[in-house]
Amino acid sequence: MNPMKSWNFLRVLFRIIFGSWLISGVLLPVNGLRPLRERPRSWGDEWLLVSKDEHELGPFSSWNITGTYKGDWRFLDSANSSSKFPDFKKSKGNSVLELISTPTKITGVHYVQGVIIFHGVFDDEHDVGSAQIRVEGVYIWPFRQLRMVGNSGKDSEFGQEDDYMLSNPYHLLGVFSSQVFQESPREKIWKRKHSPIYEMEKHCNIEIAAQISRVSSSQNDGDHDQYHIEGLMETPSVDDDGDCFSPMLLNATSVNVEVYYNKAVNYTLMVTFISFLQVLLLIRQMEHSNTHSGAAKVSILMIGHQAIMDAYICLLHLTAGILVESLFNAFATAAFFKFVVFSIFEMRYLLAIWKANRPMNNGENWEAMRRELSALYSRFYGILLGGILVMYEFHKYFRFILLLLHSFWIPQIIINVVRDSRKPLHPHYILGITITRLAVPLYAFGCPHNFMRIEPDNKLCVCLSVFMGLQASLLLLQHYLGSRWFIPRQILPEKYSYYRRFDSAANHATDCVICMTAIELSHRSNDCMVTPCDHFFHSSCLQRWMDIKMECPTCRRPLPPS
Repeated sequence: MNPMKSWNFLRVLFRIIFGSWLISGVLLPVNGLRPLRERPRSWGDEWLLVSKDEHELGPFSSWNITGTYKGDWRFLDSANSSSKFPDFKKSKGNSVLELISTPTKITGVHYVQGVIIFHGVFDDEHDVGSAQIRVEGVYIWPFRQLRMVGNSGKDSEFGQEDDYMLSNPYHLLGVFSSQVFQESPREKIWKRKHSPIYEMEKHCNIEIAAQISRVSSSQNDGDHDQYHIEGLMETPSVDDDGDCFSPMLLNATSVNVEVYYNKAVNYTLMVTFISFLQVLLLIRQMEHSNTHSGAAKVSILMIGHQAIMDAYICLLHLTAGILVESLFNAFATAAFFKFVVFSIFEMRYLLAIWKANRPMNNGENWEAMRRELSALYSRFYGILLGGILVMYEFHKYFRFILLLLHSFWIPQIIINVVRDSRKPLHPHYILGITITRLAVPLYAFGCPHNFMRIEPDNKLCVCLSVFMGLQASLLLLQHYLGSRWFIPRQILPEKYSYYRRFDSAANHATDCVICMTAIELSHRSNDCMVTPCDHFFHSSCLQRWMDIKMECPTCRRPLPPS
C-alpha cells in the first residue's frame, strides 16, 4: 500500500474513533454528572436521573438563566430536619434565588453565582430574619444541569451578583421596602453574625444539584422565556461525619421582572391620580373657608400634619426612583405631584390659617411679622426632620407610627369642641381626604401581590381603616349635629343664646341693617336673633355675617359663639 494512502486511512480511522467517543461521551445523555468534588455518594445524581427528560436536551441552545427565581423549599425527611442545628424546626417555606450566568471559555459551561434567600427557615422565636446564602457554581447548558456550592465570601465587598441586584427592580424594591419597614443595615449585619446560617457556613459544605427546564408558553402567556429550577441541596459536614441536616428540595420558577415593572408604574399612576384629587379637594376646602372667620376655624396642626405626611411620601418616592434607575421617571413623577401638593397648596393654606389666627396689630412692623413667619417655617421643617430621625430609630414600631401619622383629624376635632366651631370643614373634603390617605398604606399592607414585596397585614389594614373611619364619622357628625353634640349639656359651660327673650313693649329698631328689611317682632320665632348689645337681625342674615366676622354689624362689638 502506498505510504500516502496509508496515512490518509489512519487519519479517517482516527476521526471515526474520536467522533464516536465524543458523541457517546459528551453530546448524548449520560447516566449522571460527576460532582464538583469527589465524595463517596453521588450528590443528587440519582435524583436528577429520575426527573430528567430526554427531549429537554435538544436542540443544544444556550439558555440564559440569569434572573430572579421564586419558589419554595422543603426537607425530604421532615421528621429529622437537622440533627446538628436544632434551630431548623420548620420543614418548608418560600425561597428566592438571584442568579447570574456568565459564559466561560469552555464550550457548554457557564459560570453561575448568586444568592439564595430562604424564608421561614427558623422558628418564630428566633428574630434573625431570612436565611441568605451566597452560592457559585457551573451551568452545563447542553444537559441543563446546574451545580453550585456555598460561598460565604466577604460581606463588605460587592460582587457581580450585587451589581445585578442593584439593577433588578424585583430584588431592589423588596430590599428597599424591608429597609424602610423592618430593619436597618447595622442590625442586619448583627443578626447575620448571630444567625445559625453564619455558623452553618463555617461547619457545613453547601452543595446544590439542580435541573433546568423551560416553562411552556401556555403557562407564562408566551410573552417571555421562563425557566424552572428543581434540585436538591445537601449539606455534608466539613469533618465528613454526616450531614448537617436532611437534604432539602428546591423548586423555583423565574420571575418576569416586567410584571413588577408594570405594577410599579401602575402604582405611581395611582399616586399621581390621588395627588390630583387631593389638590381638587384642597381647592374646595379653601373656597369653603375663604373668609377670615372661616380660616380661623380650621386647625393649623391638621393641615401641617398632612403637609408633613405628603413631604415624607415625596421623599420616599424620590429615594425609590434614585435607587431603581429603570423606574426613576415613574417615581419622580409621583414625587413631583406630592411635592406640588404639600409645598404649594397645603403650605399656602397653612399660611392663610396662620394669618387668620394671628392678632392684627396696626402698629406692628414688618420685622416682627417676618420673625413670626420664620419661627413658623422653622417649627414645620424641624418637625419634618425630627420625624425622620424618630422613624429611623423606632422603625420596629413602624405600624404604631403609621397609625399615629393617620391621626391628623384629631386636632380638628379638639379645636371644634374647644372653640365650638360651626362647620369648619366641607364634607367632601373630609370624605375625600380620608379615602385618598388610606390608598397607599392599604395597597402596601393589604394587596397580596404588591410590587414592594411586603407581606400582607390584614389586622393593620382593618385597624387603620376603622381608626380613620371613626375620625371622619366624628367630624361629619360635628358638621351636622354640632361641635359638642357628644358632650352632655350638664358639663358644658354656659353660652349666650341669640334667641333669648326680650321685652316686646320696649322700643326696638325693627330693621335689619344687613338686608335693610323689616323684622317682625310681634311673633316670636327662630327668624329673629338678638345680639348681647340688643341689636336685632334676621337669623339667616346674622349667621352668614358671623361666618365672615364675629362682630356686631351695628356697633362692631365682638360676638360670642352661637
